[in-house]
Amino acid sequence: MAIVGLGYAGFGSDALDDWRQFGTGLVGLQAIERGNSLLAFRMDDRKQRIVIDRALGEGARFFGWEMADAAALDALAARLERAGVVVTTEPASLADARRVRGLISFHDPAGNRLEAFHGAEIDEAPFKPGRSISGFRTGPQGLGHAVLTVERIEPVMAFYTELLGFSLSDYIEKPFRAYFFHVNSRHHSLALIETGQNGMHHLMVELFSLDDVGQSYDVAMKEDRVNVTLGRHTNDLMTSFYAKSPSAFMVECGWGGLEIDPQNWTPVEMHEGPSLWGHERVWLSAEDRDVAREMRMRAAAEGRRAPVQVIEGNFKLMSGTCPWWDGVRDKN
Repeated sequence: MAIVGLGYAGFGSDALDDWRQFGTGLVGLQAIERGNSLLAFRMDDRKQRIVIDRALGEGARFFGWEMADAAALDALAARLERAGVVVTTEPASLADARRVRGLISFHDPAGNRLEAFHGAEIDEAPFKPGRSISGFRTGPQGLGHAVLTVERIEPVMAFYTELLGFSLSDYIEKPFRAYFFHVNSRHHSLALIETGQNGMHHLMVELFSLDDVGQSYDVAMKEDRVNVTLGRHTNDLMTSFYAKSPSAFMVECGWGGLEIDPQNWTPVEMHEGPSLWGHERVWLSAEDRDVAREMRMRAAAEGRRAPVQVIEGNFKLMSGTCPWWDGVRDKN
């Protein structure tokens, strides 16, 4: 019954024109019109990956988690129901709208609508990006990752790990609490940030080229959409920035994310902060921004470097080549 990846995500918004421009002109997605109230985006051979639906209302959201087949979907539904979770087997009309063969829905403890599905539809027409980019890293790793804000991490984490089978990748306690979870070789497909409120923080898409990210950054700078500056994360090693979307959350455009071995991965607490350099977070309080900045300055003073090599445009961990990073992984 294992979830294999984040298959799609959807958001309610009236700003379809703004989303069309943002998705194509900044991120590089392909826009697909679906009537007057719905805008879909492609990012690979799937018929759709991201949906903006005016009928849902501002702030509504859903996340589609992919199962291997119908049997796995049925097993997940049975497991959830045994745990007292209300599960709805969605009609064929909604499955058709999601461009999948089978679909169920339920909610996590923070109120997020989750959907599980199998049989995603493939488009015979090739993906045509909204601007000139090299494409997005999806495939077995899924769409990217979603990061949610939660009132308290523990009950939400228990739901995802104990019922849905997510595995903890690592976590940080300063300058804010954040826990990261994987379901495949992507370092994390889901993260939870404890803020005291339940909501949507950001959606990450990973591009094949660092130049794609840099050019998106230039577009975001021109349009005054940068909400987190260009930087590099300590845990998944992603080089990225965060753009203000037309809705009340951010889209992270990144490159070079760490690929892990899910069967042989040990979670640890990351004491070095969320970023090696950059990533000035305007959404943090002034006090927490100072803490994060001090962590980055310490990393710079100590000359910390992530031990990586580039293989087919993607970062792979080279264990044993950097005492700092090996020490981080070995602490717990």
